[in-house]
Amino acid sequence: MSFPESYTFTEPITEPEVLESIKALPTEDDLPCDDGEPMETERHRVQMNVLIESLKVHWSDRRNYYVGGNMFLHYDPQSKKKFRGPDFFLVLDVEDRERKSWVVWREGMRFPDVIIELLSDTTREVDKGEKKTLYERVFRTGEYYLFDPFSQEFRGYHLQGAYYEGVEPDEEGKIYSSVTGLYLIVREGWLRWMTKEGEILPTPWELAQQERQRAEQERQRAERAEQLLEAYRRRFGNLE
Repeated sequence: MSFPESYTFTEPITEPEVLESIKALPTEDDLPCDDGEPMETERHRVQMNVLIESLKVHWSDRRNYYVGGNMFLHYDPQSKKKFRGPDFFLVLDVEDRERKSWVVWREGMRFPDVIIELLSDTTREVDKGEKKTLYERVFRTGEYYLFDPFSQEFRGYHLQGAYYEGVEPDEEGKIYSSVTGLYLIVREGWLRWMTKEGEILPTPWELAQQERQRAEQERQRAERAEQLLEAYRRRFGNLE
């Protein structure tokens, strides 16, 4: 049975014949997952990893989501050439497992809930035009953000009805993401996740640094206590 050519792939699939047809469609093992091209710059790559890894640390006890970046997202089973590669994307309420690429018809027609594109001179116009329209009209992605890792240009779009509504950062440089319950904020030149309490979500490296600092502080406190105890013993003798 062939897949209906008139199907738009934008609404939940319930038709038995369509569900049966999906079984014969390509999987992530059949589709390209990497074009072999690196990210624009080292800063772009680091920025992507900061967003992905810090969210994973924060949601370490959560299992019903998938977060990825710079990987193919296939959205039309009628064409292997119709795909995008968001720099960051988040999908909630899905199975937590490793994927080579995101294939929407193998994921219950689930499109990303949040997409972040990192602007560059070569992608700026596409990110602000063609991709924005695709994410708005076809993906129906609830939140779309744009950030330039060099100029720190930052803005967002939240889906309101059929169209995106532009959202500018507040005076502190942050935008609230209702999907995640977190803020996105520009801090020291980087786009970071921040809790409502104002805590910047640490990356695994930063978390390890914090643990080392705490361990060093504990070591120094213990050493100081031993020095004070030794000084007391020299003056007053051993404690009874």
